[in-house]
Amino acid sequence: MKLVVLAGICLLSACSSTPVVQKDGTVLAQQDYQLSNIAKSSLDITAEFHQQASQLSLRTLAEKLYKRNPRELKKSGQSLSVRLAQLLSDPLPTAQAQSTLLLAFQPDYTDDRVYAYMRGLNAMINVAYNNQTEFYIIDQLDPQKLYNSARNIEVAAWKLNTSKDTNNTPYLLANELDNYSFEREFGKLIANQDILARIVADRTNRSINWFAQTAGRMVFLPF
Repeated sequence: MKLVVLAGICLLSACSSTPVVQKDGTVLAQQDYQLSNIAKSSLDITAEFHQQASQLSLRTLAEKLYKRNPRELKKSGQSLSVRLAQLLSDPLPTAQAQSTLLLAFQPDYTDDRVYAYMRGLNAMINVAYNNQTEFYIIDQLDPQKLYNSARNIEVAAWKLNTSKDTNNTPYLLANELDNYSFEREFGKLIANQDILARIVADRTNRSINWFAQTAGRMVFLPF
């Protein structure tokens, strides 16, 4: 049986490297094919798309925050592109995600508040993907973690919009009266996590404990 499977893999690999020539002699462009794709289910591919979408939204949010709060970028001594690359490639232990995000709203915090906020948010989202960027048949996502991460994004957005210092000045500037692009980006992140949570729950026949955040009780859920 193993020989049959190996033979099939080799045949697929050979076919993938054989160019397709049309009648007029032109060669059709082919997508790169990897043998690892054989070990991916449709759910795995869907999860990868959602993980990539979340990273894109996180980068967009970080860029917007730095542009609205240039003083925070100056604290790092780095260019915007370098700082964004650092942010998304700097892993943070899950246990430190919440405390790191909340540093952005501490009165005596003197370091880069945007970096602290986005690094904590990034960690809370990534843990819902088991800190993975690729998924295979043997991997399992927890729909409850994905759902909880969506609610935690809501809390993070609320903190950003409501946290102010003793002078009633926001620690980080975000939305303006004529510009709600931050809200739209947060909405994309939340919808991305919620949709994948429902897909995973449906495909794996697992239930989700629904929890709605309210203005009077905005708390981070377990992650």
